Parts: sequence; C-alpha cells; structure tokens
Amino acid sequence: MSRDPHDPPTTQRTILSDGPRPASPRSACVVVIHGEGLGRRADIDTARVRVGRSQEADLHIPHNSVSRLHCELWRDGDTYWLRDLGATNTTRLNDTPVAQSALVDGDHITLGESILKFISHSSVEARYHEEIYQLATHDALTEMYNRRHFIETVEKEIARAMRHQRALTMCIIDVDLFKPINDRYGHISGDQVLKQIAGLVRRHVRNDDAAARIGGEEFAVLLPECGPEAAYGFAERLREAVEAVVFRPGGQPQRITVSIGIAALTPERDTVSRMMAAADAALYRAKSEGRNRVCIEH
Repeated sequence: MSRDPHDPPTTQRTILSDGPRPASPRSACVVVIHGEGLGRRADIDTARVRVGRSQEADLHIPHNSVSRLHCELWRDGDTYWLRDLGATNTTRLNDTPVAQSALVDGDHITLGESILKFISHSSVEARYHEEIYQLATHDALTEMYNRRHFIETVEKEIARAMRHQRALTMCIIDVDLFKPINDRYGHISGDQVLKQIAGLVRRHVRNDDAAARIGGEEFAVLLPECGPEAAYGFAERLREAVEAVVFRPGGQPQRITVSIGIAALTPERDTVSRMMAAADAALYRAKSEGRNRVCIEH
C-alpha cells in the first residue's frame, strides 16, 4: 500500500510530536495499622482529609481516645502535610507531639490509641498491598508477629523438628500486674510499656527465632534447635533485662517485671495447642510462685 506523499514520515512525526504526556501524580495515602479502624485507608491530595471520631470526618475512627476532628492531611505541590486540630490527645508523629509537620514515606501518625502509616505517592499501590500483608501477619504496635501468624509458624516448625529429630522450645512471656498500669496511667502509656518490652524481646532473640505478641500483654518466642535448659538461659536473661529497665508510664519512674513459662516439644506435646498449654501451665506456676520468675514445664 503506497503512502500519501503529503503524510510526513513516521520518524518525522515522532520527532515533531510533544511525546507522551507525563502521568498525573498519584495520591499518597494513610492506612490505619493499629487500633480502631484497622486496615482503613484514605487517599491524600490537595483537598484536606480530616481524621477524627466524628461521622463527618473523611477518615472516621470511632474511638474515645480520638477527638471528633483530630488532625488533617493534605498535599501542597510535592509535599504532604499533617496538622493537629487541637486534639485532646495531641497528634504524634513518630512518637513526638506535633502541631504541623511535613510527612515522609513510612511516618507513623498516632491519634489516641490508633496508629496510621503514611505511604508516599511514589509506589502507593505496591506499598499499600505490602502494608495489608503486614497487617495480616504482624502486630502493628510492637512490629512482632501476631498470634495467627505465630501459630502458623509453630505448626511448620513442629513438623520440621519432628521430621529431623530436632529440639524445639516455646516461651510464653506475660507482663506482671499490667492491668493496674493501664488503669492508673491509661492505655496510651500502657502501649508504650508494651513497645519497650517488645524491643527487649527482639534484642534477645536470634535470627531463626520467632517472636510474637499473642495477647494484650502476652508475648511468645519459639526457639528452634534449642532445648529447655538453653531456653531457660534465654528467658532468665530476658527477665533480668526487663527488671533492670526504669519504665516511665505517665512520666512516673517504675519497675516492671515479666513472668515466663517454658515448654519443649515432646512426643506427648506434638501439636501447637499442647505446647502452648504446657508453656501456659509453666507461666501460671511462675505467677503463683510470686511473679518475676521463669518456670519450665517438664
């Protein structure tokens, strides 16, 4: 088929064209990663996004620790901003109270007992789906595995340990007298204590160990290739480390301790439920014998 002589060559048309239009910038977003409203998302653009307990808020978080209109977020050019709206529990950015601040990718925004994560526009969809996976497997407050993912991990490790005749031990850790801390200083201060203890647990575990928050003030650690005596040594070091810290719930210096129960994999304890029940029994004994101690279920 002959080409129309008045039609410029394809190469010339390409050279003379303006080229493809640049893609319009994608919006950033915030995702609720802890507390009331878990998993909710709000996209941020030039229109201000108000976050609060009120039904009129663009991102509704119905919890008493969140003010009716707690904060707002918006985009100005390439910069995203956060502003506190006079909330009773001042908006915190990465644990620091703020009146107004620019945001960077990965920032944590705390509103009362809820935490939001800011995800920049550069890779919002991929990062959002990664965040959903993290929500499904991790506890957002402590960044440890959550109970469901821990149980799945234990099931796999039990099968592997039995197949290869390897040692496997579980520790369950419970914060002593935690309810009075929450009652006296409030849940926000209690959450800070849990984050500190979680940090101590993470510093003591090995790369192959699995650490999780399995309840309100209860943690668990699975120790592959580790018998009960070695696990006892680990637990004692952790107990002593917690006891040595001066916690400051509500700004008041205070010693806080943990009790730890240990159970090893045995032919009679060959399921998750049986191992956890045995570790719980040892934990109960540690509590009944005076707390701030480690007990092994033989």
